[in-house]
Amino acid sequence: MPKKNCLIVHAAGRQLDLLRGEASRIAKANKVDWWIDRADVGTLFCFEDANATDAFARTCDDFGVRCQDG
Repeated sequence: MPKKNCLIVHAAGRQLDLLRGEASRIAKANKVDWWIDRADVGTLFCFEDANATDAFARTCDDFGVRCQDG
């Protein structure tokens, strides 16, 4: 799958589990698919839609989790 609409998230453990749940909720609300993959540093969260990616980035900010474009 192409790596557009992706964010590299710097989280581990329970925080990463929480973000997986949030990614699923955001994708469902936006009626899009999402997937997760390993990155060189961090975890890559990808969405089919830019709006879902933006919503996930805001969620990361709200939780104080560092993320960057992937």
